[in-house]
Amino acid sequence: MTTTPSDDVIASAAEPVRFPLVLGLDTFGDVTHDQDDRPLSHAQTIRNVVEQGVLADQVGVDFFGIGEHHTDDFPMPAADVVLGAIAARTARIRLGSAVTVLSSDDPVRVFQRYSTLNAVSGGRAEVILGRGSSIDSFPLFGYDLADYEELFEEKTNLFAELIKGGPVTWHGKTRPSLLNQDVVPHTESGPFPAWIGVGGSPQSVIRAAHYGFSLMLAIIGGNPARFAPFSQLFGQALERFGRAPLPVGVHSPGHVAVTDEKARDEFWPRYLEVIRHYSKIRGFAVPTKESFLYEIGPRGALYVGSPETVARKIAANLTALGANRFDLKYGMGGLSHEALMTNIELYGTQVTPRVREPLA
Repeated sequence: MTTTPSDDVIASAAEPVRFPLVLGLDTFGDVTHDQDDRPLSHAQTIRNVVEQGVLADQVGVDFFGIGEHHTDDFPMPAADVVLGAIAARTARIRLGSAVTVLSSDDPVRVFQRYSTLNAVSGGRAEVILGRGSSIDSFPLFGYDLADYEELFEEKTNLFAELIKGGPVTWHGKTRPSLLNQDVVPHTESGPFPAWIGVGGSPQSVIRAAHYGFSLMLAIIGGNPARFAPFSQLFGQALERFGRAPLPVGVHSPGHVAVTDEKARDEFWPRYLEVIRHYSKIRGFAVPTKESFLYEIGPRGALYVGSPETVARKIAANLTALGANRFDLKYGMGGLSHEALMTNIELYGTQVTPRVREPLA
């Protein structure tokens, strides 16, 4: 399951098999502000994301992903619809979910939506499945958080059957059973790539290997190097399950501007505001300027700076983690559409060439 037209490759530290180097962008549809720092409407934010995806294609980015969210700050509950709009205006870039909260969705409908996107885009779709670190979708769709683990396990099991193609027979507790059921649309060229997003659970790493899904490491804080054992565990688990090696990716937040100082000045106040807001809900520690500077440094999880600074950090961490893919979660609530477009242009035209050069 590979995801890029690039000819560049990177070797995994835990596995000699080489996969294409993929450099992508992710967004959660963070509400953008206008030049007077007023929040734009949800509708305009969504239209802006379409323009951002089109620009990503134009400047050579390999992948553009949209993460499912259901809040006023992240009005992006139907990523596949937005990705379809981007697909209609692009021809090369791969498109997919930065995360689909499978636990609160129906695996059949997820498969149908992304196989439809795969048809619309000419085979460029993929999906990253997650349990949902943001739990807003559970009460929205009537799911009990007490069933958090069982929901994801059973629905991942069903999705693994669906993506194989052909009639599906499946029995479980969380949705009605299927008996020799044909699920459409059929894909033209076999399964589209599917990943499991992992935020810190070894069990999730083993689950990805068990079902034959690629591994996406969501690293949003702390030293990325601490995730290296997960890459190694993934390779060992695949071997144990008798599966061929599969790609490993990294997803982390950041912001690119023409200089380190400009990137920090644009990103820091927005980052502080967003984390402070969610600290009340999810218990996050409110960052200080010192902790922020650590996170954007070489041992932190934020990729904030000039193209040279961000590229150097991406290349170093891909090597350290034995990964072949990096998706920058660009933007932060409150930034302007213009700042995000500059970020995307710099990422595609200056960051990605600098990453490819030492890793090719």
